[in-house]
Amino acid sequence: MSLATPQKPTACLALADGTLFYGQGFGATGQAQAELCFNTAMSGYQEIMTDPSYAGQIVTFTFPHIGNTGVTPEDDETGDPVAAGMVVKWMPTQSSNWRAVQQLSDWLAARGRIAIGGIDTRRLTRAIRQQGAPHVALAHDPEGNFDVEALVAAARAFPGLTGLDLAKDVTCAQSYRWDEMRWAWPEGYARQTAPRKKVVAIDYGAKRNILRCLASAGCDVTVLPASATKEEVLAHSPDGIFLSNGPGDPAATGAYAVPMIRGLLDDTDLPMFGICLGHQMLALALGGKTIKMNHGHHGANHPVKDVETGKVEITSMNHGFAVDSQTLPKGVLETHVSLFDGSNCGIRMSERPVFSVQHHPEASPGPQDSFYLFERFVNSMGA
Repeated sequence: MSLATPQKPTACLALADGTLFYGQGFGATGQAQAELCFNTAMSGYQEIMTDPSYAGQIVTFTFPHIGNTGVTPEDDETGDPVAAGMVVKWMPTQSSNWRAVQQLSDWLAARGRIAIGGIDTRRLTRAIRQQGAPHVALAHDPEGNFDVEALVAAARAFPGLTGLDLAKDVTCAQSYRWDEMRWAWPEGYARQTAPRKKVVAIDYGAKRNILRCLASAGCDVTVLPASATKEEVLAHSPDGIFLSNGPGDPAATGAYAVPMIRGLLDDTDLPMFGICLGHQMLALALGGKTIKMNHGHHGANHPVKDVETGKVEITSMNHGFAVDSQTLPKGVLETHVSLFDGSNCGIRMSERPVFSVQHHPEASPGPQDSFYLFERFVNSMGA
């Protein structure tokens, strides 16, 4: 009996320190450079790949069963994948799910995203945890021809996310209305036909499910680009302001976003709610500072404590920067903290209905531990 011939690698992941990982490529062919992070979620790979907050990043999935439920347009968080690539332990097998309309590999290929399978993701994750999120180059060539030196050089040439304003790349081109609510069996996505409050959402890279949650909570949502001015926001006569999630360095996006937010805080008493990058934007506008994390928080199983009630929520997270709670000024209170490392996960103004959280209450890992935040926002706008 002859031994099986080992498969020739068709994909290569090169780290900036020269470490190489070989595996089997799927999805698109070509090459991509990005920051490498890892995500510990057991499901939701399509939502992760289409989350605009992952711009400039390649995602390592620590859970091995990726692709087994296929993909469906209903689960896209934006029109196309935003993450630069995907790293998995096992190659995707034939999907089995009644909602699936396409295989993961075909979906990635059609959208120009590279993926690599057959990787020791435990080893890779340990490296990220110990050394921080590395800069990498990922290449997929069906013939298995790789210029290793060029790949390492490309990884080293990647500028990193610090100082990058990526919100401008993923924000909407123009304003639009949103009335689609959260998915429910059996009707799917219903429309909000009787909204109680008018909300302007600033799009720094908004996930669709955040907008759905706002609609489900009773909001008539108008979405404006990240570059919207105070005057453009107030022209819609909103009852409240929402600051969305998004990618990149909050300090870079804050160069234009913070003065607008500060203007709204100074000139109005409107309720304001922020998530993820929106949380960081609000903190900067209130006088706090943000810091780059070693490897960030990425997963759907992160415990967060509400310090005011003692309640622990199981949350979804995706961020590489955090608000430095030591820099919060008087009148701004820390409301939530991560039970993994004690980092800040929420703030509020002591005298006004202005608050934000770092985690994603729309992502339903708990499954709905944090949805009350949307209801709190709507209730803060009055009767």
